[in-house]
Amino acid sequence: MKKSLLAVISIVTAISIVGCGAKETASTPTSVDGAVAKPKVYTTIYPLEYAAKRIGGDYVEVTNLIPAGVEPHDYEPTAKDMVALSGADVFAYNGSGLELWVDKTVESLDKNKTTIVNATEGMDLLHAVEEEHGHESEAAATGKAEEHEHNHGENDPHVWLDPSKLKEQAAKVKDALVKKDQAHAADFEKNFQQLSADLDQLDKEFKEMVVQTSKKEFMVSHSAFSYLANRYGLEQIAISGVNPADEPSPSELKELVEHVKEHQISYVLFETLVSPKVAEVIAREAGVQTATLNPLEGLTQEDVKAGRDYLSIMRENIETLRTALK
Repeated sequence: MKKSLLAVISIVTAISIVGCGAKETASTPTSVDGAVAKPKVYTTIYPLEYAAKRIGGDYVEVTNLIPAGVEPHDYEPTAKDMVALSGADVFAYNGSGLELWVDKTVESLDKNKTTIVNATEGMDLLHAVEEEHGHESEAAATGKAEEHEHNHGENDPHVWLDPSKLKEQAAKVKDALVKKDQAHAADFEKNFQQLSADLDQLDKEFKEMVVQTSKKEFMVSHSAFSYLANRYGLEQIAISGVNPADEPSPSELKELVEHVKEHQISYVLFETLVSPKVAEVIAREAGVQTATLNPLEGLTQEDVKAGRDYLSIMRENIETLRTALK
């Protein structure tokens, strides 16, 4: 995910040029003809887009920078993306190391125009921990990652897979929208309360599912499910680390196959935006089945066409885990 110096300079320059003369107050988004316009909200990942649309409703215009079908760990914004972002009234990003390009971008935005939301700022985060053979330790799943000798000192950014954490992120988005458009503050608050109730119900359904299962350990293609595991008393075994581009060595692969057999894991779970190749190899060698567990880092084009959203996909995850944990 490295950029050339020239690319960085061109993006910053594009933002600076557009930003010159854009000195509006933070609470008065306006259109070119002077009429009050809908606040323009830009997000970096689908869960924040979902929250912004649920809370903002018809009163905001929401754009997710990362297109459907693109893995956010691999995304790099273009100069065109950054020019568009310079016109944002609210910019909400996940933070905690997910968007490696975002710090320089935030520095370049006009703070008098754009309200910036780091959605994980101040949140109680888990550390990203990997063991020698590439899967995440129980220490990470139980929130005790700092005690493990293989702690890389980086936070796991996948907080939205814990519905209670997404609710915390959504509250920050709501506060930013209220700041930008106080005339619709009551609407934003009402919509946020409905979203909160939906996330509470989802949380309840996850808890009910876990109580009904006999196993607590599941294997996934990359270490995206620490917060889900931590919330519901499960243990995630990950084939690769927080970045799905990392792949296990042949010896690590053999160790993972042995782990599946020894612990009688019946499914190896892979994702929607990452190649299932390694997961399929492990499943084949261990003689077990595969299924999809969606980390909701982004929607696929098929998800969009089918009208799937955060709640429906998370409920599909509940059923996948119910099967895998039998």
